[in-house]
Amino acid sequence: MSVTLATIRAAARRLAHGLPVTPCPESIPLSELTGMQVFYKLDNLQRTGSFKERGARNALLQLAPAPRRRGVIAASAGNHALGLVYHGQLLKIPVTVVMPDYAPLIKITTCQRLGARVIGGGN
Repeated sequence: MSVTLATIRAAARRLAHGLPVTPCPESIPLSELTGMQVFYKLDNLQRTGSFKERGARNALLQLAPAPRRRGVIAASAGNHALGLVYHGQLLKIPVTVVMPDYAPLIKITTCQRLGARVIGGGN
């Protein structure tokens, strides 16, 4: 699937609810350095602290009813897993995450606390 303006607009409509609007201030030092306006998105203010929530929620919202009931499986060491698990919980979609042995313990335990089935030992 190619990314088009229409697919971006469709995703924006899907994501209009369920995610906080985070600020997008200008970076004055980077703007001065580059000679143009540079802005940065403060996605660290999302519930999981990462921009990954947008993609995870967008994907979950596009699932048909049968896959929603079955749930999803992902492989992630952290941020994608957190976004998927958090929005899976909100949307009542079961999530299983395969995490590598080196995944941070806080990310593993947070995924479990949010209701995910976590499988360790991935590489």
